[in-house]
Amino acid sequence: MKYLRLLFIACLILSPLSALAADDGYGYPIQGSNEATILGTPATLIPKFPAAISTRQLVLDVIPDRQKPPIFFYDEGLRCTFAYQDKKAPLIFLIAGAGGSDRAPKLLTMMKAFYQAGYHVITLPSPSHSNFIISASQSRVPGDLTEDAADLYRAMEAAWKRVAGDIDVSSFDLCGYSLGATQAAFVAKLDEDRQLFNFRKVLMINPSVSLYGSVTRIEELLKQIPGGAKKQGVFFNKMLSKFSQFYRYGNFVSINDEFLYAIYTEGLYSHDETAGLIGLTFRINLAGMIFSSDVMTNRGYVVPKNRILRPTDSIFDYFLVSSHLSFFDYFNEYLYPYFQERRPGLTKQDFIESLSLRSIEGYLKSSAKFGVMTNENDFILTQSELNYLRQVFGERAKIYPRGGHLGNLEYQENIAYMVNFFK
Repeated sequence: MKYLRLLFIACLILSPLSALAADDGYGYPIQGSNEATILGTPATLIPKFPAAISTRQLVLDVIPDRQKPPIFFYDEGLRCTFAYQDKKAPLIFLIAGAGGSDRAPKLLTMMKAFYQAGYHVITLPSPSHSNFIISASQSRVPGDLTEDAADLYRAMEAAWKRVAGDIDVSSFDLCGYSLGATQAAFVAKLDEDRQLFNFRKVLMINPSVSLYGSVTRIEELLKQIPGGAKKQGVFFNKMLSKFSQFYRYGNFVSINDEFLYAIYTEGLYSHDETAGLIGLTFRINLAGMIFSSDVMTNRGYVVPKNRILRPTDSIFDYFLVSSHLSFFDYFNEYLYPYFQERRPGLTKQDFIESLSLRSIEGYLKSSAKFGVMTNENDFILTQSELNYLRQVFGERAKIYPRGGHLGNLEYQENIAYMVNFFK
């Protein structure tokens, strides 16, 4: 089981690669969108950071007296990571992308970069992460950008209250990637009213313009699996088999940078297969979110209503059911009906439009504090959405020629731009 788990993780995580870059002045080497998304940034092209930084884990009681089902006995509160300077410095909040924890690999790279640049840093999990749903989501139903932003803001308040007496802060900044980038815009808008932080600058890295539209394009990646999304189980078993056979015959003793690079150069996976792996990763994250939300709300969507799951109960069958649910299943059968109950008269189209940067376009245009960093070949965006970002943010939109979705986030040039934006 341990061996299979390692193979499974290695298939899905963003792993280093070495290759030659196109001669266009931008040194990120991976040309394909899917390949960049899966493989990430070569280890030699990630900046060097201090070996040790001053950090501690925060476990926050964001919603006092929250009742948690027995199956979540291990969840003691919202987990955030706090990195701190020994002098007065700006504090930046970092929001993870969909399904990401407070210690997601890309989030930790960002934390180290800002720490090295002299910032205090607090990282937050995504509102779609199970820890956030269990301990910090008021509704326990993630997906509405306005409500998720309110939950994030409440978590930031709790984190700031916890550390305020320990550090000297000169100003506050905000940054997020992927779903966390889109949510950052809504958090900043909320702060305009509440004015607790008065964020000086806000950077959105690889944001969605339309959450519904971006997820639609991710779901469509599964259609590239032979036989379509319904064959995802067969497809994954096939991928795992190819991966394990290569591992065995290559005589590798560990799953490391060299091993993953060898797989890439051997052409083990086709372009369509890389699309399928991205789609499967999304489905796995979605499954965890659906299960956590359903148990917390007792809505009976996956787990029978009023079924009390104990710590010793197996949840494997529930995971299988959840992993075969698409985002459209979740949206049409769970998310939209929940908010329609709370907001009589809410149409599906109105709800979809609210899950978009366009719903706060006036604010984004009027505020000079915002910046955007994304890629020409990010598959979560259409060409018209890229043009929209250019139109709204003008010279504050930094759009790289390649990198897929977050593949180049850790690349040295991107990290330098990210930090310099706030300076």
